[in-house]
Amino acid sequence: MWKEFDIAMDFLEYKGYKGSVEYSLKDDCLHGKVQGLHKSLILYEGQSLEELQKDFREGIDSYLEACANDGVEPERAYSGKLNLRMSSEVHAQVAAMAAANGYTINDYINTAIIRLLQEDQAPYGKE
Repeated sequence: MWKEFDIAMDFLEYKGYKGSVEYSLKDDCLHGKVQGLHKSLILYEGQSLEELQKDFREGIDSYLEACANDGVEPERAYSGKLNLRMSSEVHAQVAAMAAANGYTINDYINTAIIRLLQEDQAPYGKE
């Protein structure tokens, strides 16, 4: 019966926003949350994937309408700013490699991440 909903974690997309798709065994429903927002919370739910998608789109539309009515800029998911923590040893290695190759630390890390994403490899390998 639930084979069509065999999605442990997938995403919906609408107007540049991404939302999770999750299933609650306790509540026997699908639900989700718009990802990447820090000041706003947009939740949605449904008994079917169609209901979930509809509630997701309505939540985004309602949020954008409220922002327009209040004269505020809607929050953008994933602003492009990311705080990254690493050991001082790794930081020193990254700084040295970046300088040796004519990169800023930011450009070096971005290049490494882009290469990893293009290779479609998880940092610790695929299972």
